[in-house]
Amino acid sequence: MYYSLSSWFKPALISIAIGANVIAIAQAAVPPLSVEGNQILSGGEARSFAGNSLFWSNTGWGQEKMYNAQVVRWLKEDWDATIVRAAMGADEGGSYLQDPEANVERVKTIVEAAIDNDMYVIIDFHTHHGEDKKEDAIRFFQQMAQQYGNYDNVIYEIYNEPLQVSWSDVVKPYAVDVIDAIRDIDPDNLIVVGTPTWSQDVDIASTDPIEGRNIAYALHFYAGSHGQALRNKAETALNNGAALMVTEWGAVNADGGGAVDEQSTRDWMTFLAEHNITHLNWAVSDKNEGASIIRPGANPAGQWSDSDLTDAGTFVKDIISNWGTEIDPVE
Repeated sequence: MYYSLSSWFKPALISIAIGANVIAIAQAAVPPLSVEGNQILSGGEARSFAGNSLFWSNTGWGQEKMYNAQVVRWLKEDWDATIVRAAMGADEGGSYLQDPEANVERVKTIVEAAIDNDMYVIIDFHTHHGEDKKEDAIRFFQQMAQQYGNYDNVIYEIYNEPLQVSWSDVVKPYAVDVIDAIRDIDPDNLIVVGTPTWSQDVDIASTDPIEGRNIAYALHFYAGSHGQALRNKAETALNNGAALMVTEWGAVNADGGGAVDEQSTRDWMTFLAEHNITHLNWAVSDKNEGASIIRPGANPAGQWSDSDLTDAGTFVKDIISNWGTEIDPVE
């Protein structure tokens, strides 16, 4: 089955001659994102994009080496990725709370590389306990908004995966405060809010939505563990008018292990294409687990051969590379 998704927007340069002077006006490299009903629009049109999420950025975890401009450029040029996610670790050792300078520099590297390569980029506060770190999140996102809020490329993901906590009493109040802090600086870039139960309870969030413009909700799935029941929750959220973005998904089990579940992944891709839902695969990593896209020891700056890719990497690359083309991305 083929779903026609709009072609990728290319930058242009317009020269306007005024007397003896020539003024070069560069159009935005990517169209601005906005929310209308349950759709995320790019330049006013319902579109979906496909790309990759980096692993936790934590110092000493072994995958911070992937936070470089070369890997972003490789994903754009070799994988045809149109969006990338910087998962700034805000939990456990080596995180933003323990090593803020290094983690922020890693995020900035990815954001600036995405801008340079005309890609959308998600700045993700990667935590399971955001409500306990609200002031840290506000400080971080205000810094990001001040530096990058003028770029249409930038998306703020303010809470990666809440645990099994109340949406209305825990997650939503946190989100409202962080969103207000961002909006004091950046009035319009897209903000994505994680939902309870590891960003699965989008249906619950949709019954008590956050007021404001350009707000969407995160839906996460791992194809080996999640199927139609979770898509039903997503359908409910869409029917309630909530816009969704799959800021993280895997072709394996929810614990990051196991074999690629091709059929379940194809079912998910069909669903996402039907509803114009953007998605990012977890993860740009050489950790020895099923969800990693490259094998241990592969070049952390890209330049991967087919033999460098894991089974998941090979399968996911085919999906991302074909998203939005006349080649069926799910067959």
